[in-house]
Order: sequence, then C-alpha cells, then structure tokens
Amino acid sequence: MTTAKQTVAITGASGMVGTALGSMLRHAGHKSLSITRKASSSDCIVWDPAAGLKDPSQLENVDAIVHLAGENIAGGRWTTALKDRIRRSRVEGTRSLVKSIAAVQQRPKTLVCASAIGYYGERGETILDEDAAAGVGFLADVCRDWEQEADAASELGLRVVTVRIGVVLSPKGGALAKMLLPFKLGAGGIIGSGKQYWSWIGLHDLVRIIAFCVENESVNGPVNGVSPNPMTNYDFTKGVGRALHRPTIFPLPAFVAKLVLGEMANDLLLSSTRVIPKKLQDHGFQFDYPELVGCLEHELS
Repeated sequence: MTTAKQTVAITGASGMVGTALGSMLRHAGHKSLSITRKASSSDCIVWDPAAGLKDPSQLENVDAIVHLAGENIAGGRWTTALKDRIRRSRVEGTRSLVKSIAAVQQRPKTLVCASAIGYYGERGETILDEDAAAGVGFLADVCRDWEQEADAASELGLRVVTVRIGVVLSPKGGALAKMLLPFKLGAGGIIGSGKQYWSWIGLHDLVRIIAFCVENESVNGPVNGVSPNPMTNYDFTKGVGRALHRPTIFPLPAFVAKLVLGEMANDLLLSSTRVIPKKLQDHGFQFDYPELVGCLEHELS
C-alpha cells in the first residue's frame, strides 16, 4: 500500500458517498477534487457526463479518479425513461470519462469506479465472491456494461478497480434513510418471504473500502464492497428493530411491493444476493463494523 499523499478527483462528490469519501481522504492528508457540472471553487473540474471533461488537461496532476456519479436507482418507479437514464448515466458517463482520460498525456494512475452487487442478479443462497459470473436482468446488464466501460481505462495504463457496492446503510440517504420512519413508528417488517439475502455495508466502512482501493496498488478488478456478514431480510429487519428498539411486526408482502414499485421491487427488495468481500479480506482489509447492529448503532449515533 502506498503511503504517498495523492490528489484524488471524484465524480458524484456532492452525493452521500462522495461527500463522506472526500472528507475521509482530506483527513488522511490527500487532496480531494470534485468533478462536477458547474465549478463552484478552485477544487472543481467541470464535466458533462455525456461529453466528458471540459478541459481534460486538468487531470494532468491527478493521481486517482473515483467515479461515483450516476442516476439514483431507487429514485422512483422504473419507467422506461428512468431505466434509460440509469443506464446512460453509468455506461455512457463512464465511457465519456475514459475518453477524457485518453486525451491526457500524463494520466492518472488509478480509476476506482463504483458498480453494484446488482451485477450478480437473483442467486438465492449461493455464496458469491468476485469470481462469480454476472447474473441476468436489468441491473445485472447495466453493471456488466458499466464495468466494461471502466475496464477500458486499463488499456490506457491505469489500474482499474470496480467496487460492487451493496445496500449502503446511513441515515443520510439510501435504503436505511427510507426505512427509518416506518421502523420508528413501529411499522417496520420483513419484505416478501424474508428469506432473500441482503448484502449490506455501512457508509463508514464503504468509504474506507474505496480509500483502500485508491491507496493499495495491489488491488485490481472487481471488489465486493459489502460486509462479510450478508443477512436474510428477516434477520436484517430484526437487526434494524433491535438497533432502534422498535417492534418489527408489519410485513410487506411481495405482491404489494411489486404493485407499488413494479420491476424495482424485484431487483432491489425481493432479489436474493449473498455476496462476500473475499478480495478485500485476501488483501487484509479490516472492517470497523462487520456486524449489522454495531454498524447501525454507529451510523445512527
């Protein structure tokens, strides 16, 4: 692992993960730049996700890029238009970023690109590490194509890491933020059968994982950004209830979830994806909060 201080440029820097990551990198002594649509300070690099960077030469002194930008997959019912935006924001956005990198002579050494465990699709109880094949379905297709666009940067001489992110736990956004109110009102409960596996990660450990991938030059390719303890939805629900000291007695039947959320319910709530972070563990990464209740208590404190 390199101990040298780096300049790291982040797309999606104003989002939940990007904000936390920028703060962590700066605390560790690195310089953090934002790749953004509009410049608001000297630490901004302007880009259009469809067209690339306005001035690619601004990457000349950047050591690593962390690519987090993309349409929110849980932002609403998956209409044809929203699915198109989800796909284009990831696949075409990554393609335009790599084209901008190609236009630079003194290129960054590393590209860490977000992906998602949706890559694996519905897999039941099968334990999945980074060598598992891609699944089928909308998210699996998007993730596969997204990673292929990022991998193109390796042909330009960059070390490429794609972090397949699980269910991110933080009260600041994502799945947990949406769960908090019903759970606090005592209306939380299992979803569908409750037997489907959810692979999760606390925001604190997720940004540590991304920073680890930036700093550790021996890490390449896909990395599962999840806790080592995937849980069934039943156990996950009970864990949230324990952390909040609330009952979990109001289930959400599968047919209701599908009626309300459509295709999104299948891929995000009812699909079973049992993922383990084998590559991180092989490289010696230590989780601060590997257990659900401890993670929730930290994130909610």
